[in-house]
Amino acid sequence: MSAEIETFLVMLAAERGASANTLAAYRRDLEGADEIIGDLGKAQAQDIAQLGPAWSALAPSSLARKASALRQFFGFLVDEGARVDDPSSALPRPVARRPLPKILSHDQIEQLFARAEMEAATGNPAALRLLALLEMLYGSGLRATELVSLPLASLPRDAPFLTVTGKGDQARLVPVSKRAKAALARWVDVRPDDGKFLFPSRGKHISRVRLFQMLKALAIRAGLPPEKISPHVLRHAFATHLLEGGADLRVLQTLLGHADISTTQIYTHVDSARLVALVNERHPLARRAQPLAQSPEQD
Repeated sequence: MSAEIETFLVMLAAERGASANTLAAYRRDLEGADEIIGDLGKAQAQDIAQLGPAWSALAPSSLARKASALRQFFGFLVDEGARVDDPSSALPRPVARRPLPKILSHDQIEQLFARAEMEAATGNPAALRLLALLEMLYGSGLRATELVSLPLASLPRDAPFLTVTGKGDQARLVPVSKRAKAALARWVDVRPDDGKFLFPSRGKHISRVRLFQMLKALAIRAGLPPEKISPHVLRHAFATHLLEGGADLRVLQTLLGHADISTTQIYTHVDSARLVALVNERHPLARRAQPLAQSPEQD
């Protein structure tokens, strides 16, 4: 191990109070890099670039940890005057894995809609508005901003579609189901004559935050955990349940307004995870006892 690494570890222990486990982790990461490229303390950017291929099989979290250790090491050397340049810009950068979206089960969707429909049956304008919003989130997969900013003129008349302006000012046609169209019609009948927006509020339109709050409150009244419900979760449910029903991925891309098909492909992972769980839970072999480990053959 180089003297520079040892000095850096002493500093971590003395000035930052690093634990024995933390010091051991830093030591492994720094010594590992030292073995790959030679004297780490004197390494140049072209030397650091060799770490990318060497660490290519690592998980993003492991890669991020190692890169962090080296960045701190080189920063320490610069601060101490041991070198004038910092080559850490050549370190490989971990590619963040897009987390799988939260999804709602069909039963949870039924539970949410049952409560919203029961409240709307009273004719209360706020309840009718909430049902219309819910139908558009789950029935058409709109983003929260797209939904709350819909102009009144966007209401479908002859064709069961409305035009939505999404990210990047890209317009797309969004289907409106018979259920959603009926809910929108009931809302428009009681909607206050207040501006150009379909869901007006104080001369403008309701905010994304207000929509979020209304859905959380509905979830509580429906007996669902409020942290499970949001406009984006309902958009995910729309996409996931369509895919389960046999929708084509390209069609789903168009409906969601994704510029890149790779964004839409996240839903194939959600559906695959669901299928694996289904096989593990429902396949006849899942109910059989696990086979006993085979004992070594006797001579």
